[in-house]
Amino acid sequence: MIKITFYGHGCFGASVNGYNLLFDPFITPNENANHINIDEIPADFILISHSHEDHVVDVESIAKRTGAKLISNFEIVDWFSSNCGLKNSHPMNHGGSWEFEFGKVKYVNAIHSSTFASGDSGGNPGGFVIESNDGCFYYAGDTALHMDMKLIPMQFNLNFALLPIGDNFTMGIDDAIIAANFVETDKVVGLHYDTFGYIKIDHQKAKEKFRKKNLTLLLPNIGEAITI
Repeated sequence: MIKITFYGHGCFGASVNGYNLLFDPFITPNENANHINIDEIPADFILISHSHEDHVVDVESIAKRTGAKLISNFEIVDWFSSNCGLKNSHPMNHGGSWEFEFGKVKYVNAIHSSTFASGDSGGNPGGFVIESNDGCFYYAGDTALHMDMKLIPMQFNLNFALLPIGDNFTMGIDDAIIAANFVETDKVVGLHYDTFGYIKIDHQKAKEKFRKKNLTLLLPNIGEAITI
């Protein structure tokens, strides 16, 4: 079982084997998360799927406060090292995996774009599969539906997946249902929805669509922790 905490948009914390993982920290500019104090968010590792501002804006402040190790593609960790002095990092690239203290991480494909607000390249976007003694899950980051998702259950037995559902910039509800079937999980935690007008969803209709396909869509409140 893994405890995850939703901090809004695409940002989640996950407690894995006694370590705190934080994904895509975007909290301070998010009006929906104005009750979250980023100085209280624990992080031993910060995993970054891509370099858009709505996924990296709080990386520097949280990393400097906690000393967390950054995990992302080479371009992103190199950018944070060069521009922010964050040297505690581990570069990865697509298809690669690494055994960390908390478990195994595999960096998998995503279809999206990835450019820093400065205009610098963030390399190619990706997602993460986390495998540990506590369980196994897929954090998709921002992505379209793609056939490479079918490769994941060939290597991993997922307990759940965190998938974008807001549509317009990423997958929407219908594609996320297909993605859940591709990765062979019946539990999905939604991400990348409601933050902007373009990606607002009807929660009840979304849950009902998943239910009709014998899937569960979990939409925790911002700041809420759930165990899966």
